[in-house]
Amino acid sequence: MMKQPHYETHEPDILPQRAAELLCWITNEAIETRGVAHIAISGGATPRPLFKLLTQPRWKTCIPWTHTHIWWVDERCVPPDHPDSNYGVAYALMVQHLPVTITHRIRGEETPWKAAQLYEQELVDAFGLEAGRWPRFDLILLGMGDDGHTASLFPNTPSLAVRERLVTVGRAPSPPHTRITLTLPVLNHAAHVVFLVSGAHKGQALFDIFFLEGGDPPRPASLVRPQEGNQLWLLEREAQIAAGLQPIQNHNH
Repeated sequence: MMKQPHYETHEPDILPQRAAELLCWITNEAIETRGVAHIAISGGATPRPLFKLLTQPRWKTCIPWTHTHIWWVDERCVPPDHPDSNYGVAYALMVQHLPVTITHRIRGEETPWKAAQLYEQELVDAFGLEAGRWPRFDLILLGMGDDGHTASLFPNTPSLAVRERLVTVGRAPSPPHTRITLTLPVLNHAAHVVFLVSGAHKGQALFDIFFLEGGDPPRPASLVRPQEGNQLWLLEREAQIAAGLQPIQNHNH
């Protein structure tokens, strides 16, 4: 039987603060060790308060942005100035307000497979990967949809089975349907994975993941379990209650 994932529960206003604390700690530790940090961020509504928070003076100085590479977990196949662009949202809310020097955008305006290949090559180059090796992100921030999808890995889609590539093309049930996404092996090689989940409508998916070993067929988010890394679910209180989980607040790293 699989061990239940680690989680914390927080009020909506505390959730982004807790995520920012973890981001600060993880990036500083990485930069002290290697001189650089690599983080990957997600789209959707849940991380937007975090993006806004990170532009405040405390986090501008706490996080060594000029040594931090910002990557995207996934992207919709739209240009960067399109309202559905994950990059565009993060840029408007956060990136343009930070002393960031290194961002890695998924080129959603290209044909899907070209965009995937370009992003994969950028990962290989930035991480100095040899053939058959996986990048090790210091932190991957993930969300989850009410169907249990994470990144652009949706239930019952071929992207879930991709094991040989770093980046693949995903298919979403809602438009824009075509997505570019990091693959499960990349997510599972991260040093730290943090899920941010809010909303009572995600309770059933959380219940399946925490009590039914992911469900049958498994919710895609349940397949993210780093073997040599740490994983933490940060749950907003409504989501925790809807899933039938006990409230837990643990501010240890």
